[in-house]
Amino acid sequence: MAVSQRLELRQSQSLVMTPQLQQAIKLLQYSNLELAVFVEQELEQNPLLEADRRHEANGEADSASSEAPRRGDEDDLDDRPANGEWDGAPSGLNDWAGVSAPSGGSSGGGGGEGGEGGDLPSFDQRMAADVTLREHLLKQTREAVSGVAERGIAEALVDSLDDAGYLAISVEELGGLLGVPGARVEAVRGKLSGLDPVGVFARTLSECLALQLRERNRLDPAMQVLLDNLELVGQRDFPRLKQLCQVDEEDLIEMLGELRALDPKPAMSFGGGEAQPLIPDILMHALGGGRYAIELNPETLPRVLINNRYYAEVAPLARGKTEKAYLSDRLQSANWLVRALDQRANTILKVSREIVKRQQQFFEKGVEYLRPMTLREVAESVGMHESTISRVTVNKFMATPRGAFELKYFFTTSIGGANGESHSAESVRHRIRGLIEAETAENVLSDDRIVELLRSEGIDIARRTVAKYREAMHISSSVRRRKEKRLHG
Repeated sequence: MAVSQRLELRQSQSLVMTPQLQQAIKLLQYSNLELAVFVEQELEQNPLLEADRRHEANGEADSASSEAPRRGDEDDLDDRPANGEWDGAPSGLNDWAGVSAPSGGSSGGGGGEGGEGGDLPSFDQRMAADVTLREHLLKQTREAVSGVAERGIAEALVDSLDDAGYLAISVEELGGLLGVPGARVEAVRGKLSGLDPVGVFARTLSECLALQLRERNRLDPAMQVLLDNLELVGQRDFPRLKQLCQVDEEDLIEMLGELRALDPKPAMSFGGGEAQPLIPDILMHALGGGRYAIELNPETLPRVLINNRYYAEVAPLARGKTEKAYLSDRLQSANWLVRALDQRANTILKVSREIVKRQQQFFEKGVEYLRPMTLREVAESVGMHESTISRVTVNKFMATPRGAFELKYFFTTSIGGANGESHSAESVRHRIRGLIEAETAENVLSDDRIVELLRSEGIDIARRTVAKYREAMHISSSVRRRKEKRLHG
């Protein structure tokens, strides 16, 4: 057979991952905080983009052709009146129970309530400022130690504490850094061990608890033995503890109760900063009759506008190819960002509506009615790819009448049941927890017994699955639970 060369023309289609497509995919899986950072960076880099601050001045978002607008649900789940308010809905979207208003939002006001303008904190804010652990301890060391040298060692000890209040470095190591004997550092540490909060400057958990018990005058020999064998407490080896401490069961129960009243991390109440509130991406409110109002949280939607006026002013001044290419690229990038933000908002809302439709029983009756649901099922219903649904549900939270849930929470595997009925894995875990919480000391359920009870309710589940769910919920075995219940009466 002769070998020859020839030219052929073929046409084919392929998906090319352009940089803008890759960035759009990233936008979809960004949390609201990550999205805010990204948009802020784009505003700094692109002179044709500007943040729309009009909603902060008049309390509502204005519509614009090049704006990423606030989106609402428009299907039969969400019949929104023309005035933009919900019939029977709360007056403020951030007034829901369990959902905190984000700091710095439009509801925060301008100059504060005290009549103090500008960015200065009000009198109440200044008075409520948190005191750090370092400030709290250094104030006390002035009275606990004397002399310049001891105060220097005390300050070094304070700076060597970890977030829980434990000494993160040995006294010998710290003495070597300070150029003083370790015994002298230990002497200063001993003087500081009684400072508030009691338990700081300890080196171990046992020592931390001992300091707190000594403060309460409850550190007797039996309690010291208990502190020296905390690993047996974790193992629930109560017979061994009674033998070592030489106490009866009643005394041991009382001693364990005293331990539970102590603080194993005494410094955690200082210097931790203000807890960041959870800002949901989707807001949902029941309207009655199986209808729900669903919309995106306006606080998490970045509002950007294209400054067409500025572009019209600078475009005629661009003379070289480089300047014209730069302006064209910036305009194209700005248009893409506005479209991408709008598409992201529509996608999140579309997926959220489908989740609410499928999990309506959960919102009405509780977790026991959570239906098994997969990414593929939702993807087929909304006409998107499964990977898109996966990105949408990551780090996106929905505020519902039953609390705030990550969208991924509603996707659970299916467990078979009688008559072909399937059950959500999350609802099965909830049922297992309910059965165990209803136990008595005389009737502790083994994993096999739990399997029997679940199968009598139409849930076909294996024993190893029950054990896996129980361990995932940090519930001990039936043998250990029986010991605990007998010990606590």
